Amino acid sequence: MAKNFFTESLEQSVIKTSIVSKYFSVWAKVIKRTVIQKNSKLAYIDLFAGPGRYNDGTKSTPLLVLEQAIDDDFLRERLVTIFNDKEGTSTDKLTDEIKRLPGIENLKYKPTVYTGEVGEDIIKIFEKTRFVPTFFFVDPWGYKGLSLQLINSVLKHWGCDCVFFFNYNRINMGLNNSIVKSHMDALFGETRADLLRQELDDLGPEARELTIVETIGDALQEMGGKYVLPFRFRNKKGVRTSHHLIFVSKNIRGYEIMKDIMAKESSEDEQGVPTFEYNPSIKNQGLLF
Repeated sequence: MAKNFFTESLEQSVIKTSIVSKYFSVWAKVIKRTVIQKNSKLAYIDLFAGPGRYNDGTKSTPLLVLEQAIDDDFLRERLVTIFNDKEGTSTDKLTDEIKRLPGIENLKYKPTVYTGEVGEDIIKIFEKTRFVPTFFFVDPWGYKGLSLQLINSVLKHWGCDCVFFFNYNRINMGLNNSIVKSHMDALFGETRADLLRQELDDLGPEARELTIVETIGDALQEMGGKYVLPFRFRNKKGVRTSHHLIFVSKNIRGYEIMKDIMAKESSEDEQGVPTFEYNPSIKNQGLLF
């Protein structure tokens, strides 16, 4: 899975990485005063971190976040970073990439890299943990490991925001697949997932997508994630959705910051209104790295 993920479209990777790393940068500045006043720390957690680079050598989010920390006095002294991947080959490569970053030895808190499956054990640990302000990135290839319970275990604490990869293609197919019912129930909540399956029966593709995305948004809001913002990625021909990047926060300031970032990463405006999507079929899509 990790291999497939890190050979995904470079353009999609660049846009996704840009959105996440830009939000982290602004989020850290916003939270800075409170962290200093409380003599606290802040954290970045990525549970599906991968090897640190895509196959063409492009840096992925872990390295970009760490570079920001190395270059910033506040982050250098306060940021705790936790990375995980289930593939040992990926975590070995990530560890090597981290060691090679110039100035990495100047971070007060050495990055921690774990190898393990994301599931109930991690959720139980997180639910017993009182988090410092944390930006939580959940980026699985499919849907295994992604759950409302996982997101809420971090999001419920003050100053914590989350961005997660919502693989619409696979989730859309999985909703009516009894083999992965438990994964869909964990993602939407069992009662809501059952209602969603019934609602989808007679819907066309566009209405189906809208309903699925609205349902995950409702589930997130019900657990306290008041502000939810999806950014859509279309396939190469631009006719179908491949996935969404979904942001969730309890704070309107975070929502406004992410809305501005996603708007600027949109492929086009429709009558001056950003589409909040990346469409590779549109020429001259700006790449920021």
